[in-house]
Amino acid sequence: MMQTDFKHRQSAHCENGVIANLLTDKGMAVSEPMMFGIGSGLFFVYLPFLKVNYAPAFSYRPMPGLIFRRAAKRLGLTVKRQKFSSPAAAAAALDDNLRNNIPTGLQVGVYNLTYFPDEYRFHFNAHNLVVYGKTDTGYLISDPVMETVTTLTFQELERVRFAKGPFAPKGHMYYPTKWPEHPDLKGAILKGIKNTCRDMLAPLPLIGVRGMRKVADAITKWPTKLGVKTANHYLAQLVRMQEEIGTGGGGFRFIYAAFLQEAADVLGNDRLLELSGEMTAIGDLWRQFALEASRVCKNRSTQPDAYNSLAIRLQNLADLEEAFFKKLRSAIK
Repeated sequence: MMQTDFKHRQSAHCENGVIANLLTDKGMAVSEPMMFGIGSGLFFVYLPFLKVNYAPAFSYRPMPGLIFRRAAKRLGLTVKRQKFSSPAAAAAALDDNLRNNIPTGLQVGVYNLTYFPDEYRFHFNAHNLVVYGKTDTGYLISDPVMETVTTLTFQELERVRFAKGPFAPKGHMYYPTKWPEHPDLKGAILKGIKNTCRDMLAPLPLIGVRGMRKVADAITKWPTKLGVKTANHYLAQLVRMQEEIGTGGGGFRFIYAAFLQEAADVLGNDRLLELSGEMTAIGDLWRQFALEASRVCKNRSTQPDAYNSLAIRLQNLADLEEAFFKKLRSAIK
């Protein structure tokens, strides 16, 4: 049996949790919200031309791995990443790390994660977890969205490491190899906030608040154009990505509020504390949107014009976030 000294900590989102736990394991204690904010994890994008589970792609975060890459660069970390053409090579590299007491982050597919409840298992290949040990029958797993550690057999881990489809992980594994003794936390926070404001206020039709408005406009057309069944399937996808795929709820808004609260203390900027409260309130409105959308999906809505009502809610959220990110941008000038 091989087992590293890794300590499991539960988190709201897989990638942030893996990052924070791997760095804390190396003595560089950081919180999940801090890594999320420094890595500019808050995002919104609508990709109607890309279908995932037979519905348009919606994301409340940037591309898989980008949060970690940004955070690593801004904090001065060196991270080793590897992908593999064969499962045997991937397993050998992982085993070598474990022999050298190196807990290792993996990108995996969700569908075949046997410890996930059935309702959370669908074809999504950008989940992250840590392997921290190996036994005679399988691997020791620290999945940050789970309350406790768990295990996967050799075959189960191979299956999720080499899942097929969009964002196929190809055995992707990663781990920090160098980290500064005194990272520039203030500078990293400021870069992270500026990047997020730039993304959310981008003058592009499918990104940030403009992307939210595009979705709101599409919601009003889906029932007539596609039929109620397909419209509801699309809505369910939007809600799932917002509330279930490791976001901690509200499309990461609550995590970002926690980041701003920590950032206010590090930077000595009380304005960020006020904006943290404002972002929490916006997160609550996102949750109300998800609740009403889920009622529509299940044909339980009491709204006389349910789709237009949802579109109005989403347009209002876009207006609130546009104003919010303009204020946040001004707060750090």
